[in-house]
Amino acid sequence: MAKLLHIGFGNVVNEEKIIAIVHPEAAPIKRLVTHARENDLAVDATHGRKTKSVIVMEGQQVVLSALLPETIVGRSLDTSEET
Repeated sequence: MAKLLHIGFGNVVNEEKIIAIVHPEAAPIKRLVTHARENDLAVDATHGRKTKSVIVMEGQQVVLSALLPETIVGRSLDTSEET
């Protein structure tokens, strides 16, 4: 069964499909997000708030979250300890 990771506002992603969780400020990440939006590969899970992390998924999909990467990683570690 897939492990789901809460990324804020009731949104979840499949933890096993995550490649990276990064801050959105760097120019290469901004280009990655722009490319993903242009190709309909971006999922905006911010609910209108500022993007604080970019989650790179398998299949070139990109998920935008309003949570800090540290928060998301912390939640991932919390769910890993429960099993």
